[in-house]
Amino acid sequence: MTEYKSDIEIARAAVKRPIFEIGENLGIPAADLAPYGHDKAKISAEFIAAQNGKPDGKLILVTAINPTPAGEGKTTTTVGLGDGLNRIGKKAVVCIREASLGPCFGVKGGAAGGGYAQVIPMEDINLHFTGDFHAITSAHNLLAAMIDNHIYWGNELDIDLRRVTWRRVMDMNDRALREMVSSLGGVANGFPRQNGFDITVASEVMAILCLASDLKDLEQRLGNIIVGYRRDRSAVYARDLKADGAMAVLLKDAMQPNLVQTLENNPAFVHGGPFANIAHGCNSVIATKTALKLGEYVVTEAGFGADLGAEKFFDIKCRKAGLRPDAAVIVATVRALKMNGGVKKEELGAENVAALKKGCSNLGRHVANVRKFGVPVVVAINHFVTDTDAEVAAVKDYVSRLGAEAILCRHWAEGSAGIEELAYKVVELAESGQARFEPLYPDDVSLFEKIEIVASKIYHAGEVTADKAVRDQLRAWEEQGYGTLPVCMAKTQYSFSTDPSLRGAPEGHVVPVREVRLSAGAGFVVAITGEIMTMPGLPRSPSAERIYLNDQGYIEGLF
Repeated sequence: MTEYKSDIEIARAAVKRPIFEIGENLGIPAADLAPYGHDKAKISAEFIAAQNGKPDGKLILVTAINPTPAGEGKTTTTVGLGDGLNRIGKKAVVCIREASLGPCFGVKGGAAGGGYAQVIPMEDINLHFTGDFHAITSAHNLLAAMIDNHIYWGNELDIDLRRVTWRRVMDMNDRALREMVSSLGGVANGFPRQNGFDITVASEVMAILCLASDLKDLEQRLGNIIVGYRRDRSAVYARDLKADGAMAVLLKDAMQPNLVQTLENNPAFVHGGPFANIAHGCNSVIATKTALKLGEYVVTEAGFGADLGAEKFFDIKCRKAGLRPDAAVIVATVRALKMNGGVKKEELGAENVAALKKGCSNLGRHVANVRKFGVPVVVAINHFVTDTDAEVAAVKDYVSRLGAEAILCRHWAEGSAGIEELAYKVVELAESGQARFEPLYPDDVSLFEKIEIVASKIYHAGEVTADKAVRDQLRAWEEQGYGTLPVCMAKTQYSFSTDPSLRGAPEGHVVPVREVRLSAGAGFVVAITGEIMTMPGLPRSPSAERIYLNDQGYIEGLF
C-alpha cells in the first residue's frame, strides 16, 4: 500500500534548485534577480522592460466549476499542467496569485497547490512570502491616515466627512471591523466618523498593482483613486492629498513579480492576489506579460468558479491588458459534481452516478459560458481515489455531448506524469487557431447594462434589482466620464445565484445589487450583490486553532 504523505510533507521533502538556476533557464541573468533567501526572488523592472518587442507565448487559463466543500483543485491543476507541458517538451511558466493570510487562518487553507503539484517554498508562499501584501496594506492605510490628517489640519480640500469612501484594510478575516466609528476620544484625535475595514485582497491598491504595467503607470493609477467627495459631490483624489508618490514608494518592490519553482523545478510566477468573489481574482498583468515573453506557454488561473474568476479575467484583465487567451481548462471533480447533484459531504465516497449526472449541469453551464468569450475549452477531471470508473465515464460522456473533451488527471498523486494527456490536448487547442477572443460586452453600453449582461448571460438570472440610489450613482459616474469602465461583480462563489446554498445551474433568479463602488484607479466599477462581504469573518472553528510550531520548529496545520 502506498504511504500517504500530506501536502506539507511532500513540499518539505522536495529537492529545490537555487532560484538563480530557475531564472537562468528562463534567460533571466542573476543580476536581474533580487533574492529573498535561496528559493525565491523578484525580477527587476529593467529586465522586464527589456523584453518589450519579443513575441508572446500561448496563454492558457485554468478555471473551475463553482467551489464546494468537496474540493476542486484549480491551483493544483494549474501547477500540474505547467509541469505537464514542460514534461512534453514545451517551455512553460506557471502564473498564480499569492495567498492571503485570511483564508490560511480561516477555512480555505493555503494556495500553493497540493500533492505532487505544488509551488514551493509552500510555507513562505502561504505566509509572509516577499512582503507584497504587507506593502499593499501599508500603502492603502497610509492614504487612509492622510485623509484623516488632512481633515484634522483644516480640511483645505473641503472633504465632506459623510462622503469619505476610502476604508482601511488588513490581511486577516475580522468581522468586528466591518463597520465602526473612528477618531473617538476628543479633539486631539480628530473628527469622529463612520469607518470600516476591508480585507487587503479587496483593496483597490491590490487591484491597481495587479493591473498596472510599470511603476509610472502604478503611480498614475494610485493618484486616480477617489477617496471621497465634497459637499458639491465633486470627487477628491489621492493625488489631491499628495499621497500617490509615497504610496508608490511603498509599493516599489511589491510591483516586481516573484519567481519560485514547482516541485519539479519548473518556473512559477506568484504575484498579486485579489479575491474573485469581491475583487477581480487574477494574478498581476506584469507577471503574466513577462511570462509570455519568456515561455512558449503560460498557464494562469482565475479565482473560484468561471462565473467569477474567468469572467473577470476575460472582461477586466484581458480587456485592459490586451491579452488574448488561446485555450481554457475547466477543472471539475467527481465529488464536487455529486455535491452539486445533492449528495451530502459525508456520503461522497459512495458511487452515485445519478446525482453526478444531475450535478453536471453546473459544469455544462461553465463550459457554455467560457465559449461565449470565443475561447476553446477542455475539462480536467481532477482525480480522487474514491472516483469510480462509472462516475468518470459519466462525466466524459456528458462533456462529449457538449462537443468538448474531459480528461482524467492524476497530477495530485503522480505529478506531471499524471497530466500528460491534458498537456497534449491543451497544446492541440492552443495551436489550432480556434480562439476568437472577445469580451462579453462592449465598452460603450451603460454601467447598469453591463451588470445586467453579466447577470443574464453568465449567471442566467432573470432580473437585476437595485434601488434608486444605486442607479443614480451609476448614472452620475457615467456623467463624470467613467461609463466605459468594465464592472467587477462581488458575489458569492458557491452558486451562479446570490444564494450560496443554490447549487447546480439555477435559472431565472434575482441578483440584488445593494451597493456600487468606483475603483477609478484600477479602472472598474464594483457591484456588490446579495450578502457578500468585503471583509470576511472567521468560521466557528478556524484553521488558526490547529496551526502551531512542532518540537522541530516546523509549521503544522497550515495546509
